[in-house]
Amino acid sequence: MSVSAVAAPHLTQQECHSYPFVKTAHEVTHADLMRELKELEAVGYEPHAEDENYPADIEAAQQRLTDVYRSDCLPQHTAAAVTFPANSD
Repeated sequence: MSVSAVAAPHLTQQECHSYPFVKTAHEVTHADLMRELKELEAVGYEPHAEDENYPADIEAAQQRLTDVYRSDCLPQHTAAAVTFPANSD
């Protein structure tokens, strides 16, 4: 998944399946870790050697990624539109 995917209006099905925190059947690779870091940076995480906000800042970025994932990748449960019969007084 590219960093631009986070900025895009909606994630594609392929992007949903390759989201950083979606469990994979394969061993995590360096490329996987770098992709996850780029995704976290795309939603505002700024890694620093001396980060006084760690772990709160990375947790906030992970929550933003989770929100994007839920919005675009999980089924949406919406109430059906309710129509009422016309009043025949």
